[in-house]
Amino acid sequence: MDVSLPTSTTVPEETVEVFEQVARGLTLTKVLYCAALFLCCLAVMKVVMTLTDRTMTRLKVEPTVHKFTRSCLKVLLWIFTGLVVASYLEFPINSLVTVLGVIGVALSLSLQGSLSNLAGGITVMVTRPFAVGDYVDAGGVSGTVSEIGLVYTKLKTIDNKIIYIPNGEISAEKIVNYNKQEQRRVDLTFTVSYDADPERVKELMRQVIGAHPKALFTPEPFVRTTSLGESSVGYTLRVWCATEDYWDLYYDLLEQIRAVFDREGVELTYNHLNVHIVKE
Repeated sequence: MDVSLPTSTTVPEETVEVFEQVARGLTLTKVLYCAALFLCCLAVMKVVMTLTDRTMTRLKVEPTVHKFTRSCLKVLLWIFTGLVVASYLEFPINSLVTVLGVIGVALSLSLQGSLSNLAGGITVMVTRPFAVGDYVDAGGVSGTVSEIGLVYTKLKTIDNKIIYIPNGEISAEKIVNYNKQEQRRVDLTFTVSYDADPERVKELMRQVIGAHPKALFTPEPFVRTTSLGESSVGYTLRVWCATEDYWDLYYDLLEQIRAVFDREGVELTYNHLNVHIVKE
């Protein structure tokens, strides 16, 4: 089968012919009308961009999303303006759109990973699962959000490391936000010897909670026996606090309840092995 391939000069020749055909059809009147049409398109672009800016400002859209959306809209408006002017000048629009489509497909395939992160960044900014300053678990990393970008989100860990996480990973995984709510609950469990009086143990825990200035009493703190093990009794404490006070209250209760138990003779059990030596 005889297959003929186009030569490298085919496209330039066709392009030259198109421009020559358009040039032959140009007149002074047509040029003036074309300039007026271009100016009208610019005026429409300015109106659309102004309305977009006002709408996004009113909706309090994230600045990064605002900037990105504005840039994309501006590119689309310029493409639309070019197509309108080209159509008036009788350029072959169908061929032009086909070429732009092929270029778009090629770019999307070559930038697939980056586009995935870009889409993830837009999703994060639109849905707002976290904000700058929130402590989160995202993309398998825990830290404080210091910056939300279109491609990467920057987290600062508690040991002062900066980690850049691709937004594609964040949007595809579970996100835990520890600062989204105003209050958090501290949950602690203590294992105590069977020799201790249960009511006395619970009363000591309630006294420690009641004396702490950062513990909240609405909802009411929970102190109950929650397990009966082979060698110990489990007591669970649940108390609410302001989100920013969570870790202070958590560590304070651990230390203070341990100190009270030691002072009152309440034994905290732990796994150990007793060896008895029998003499004959």
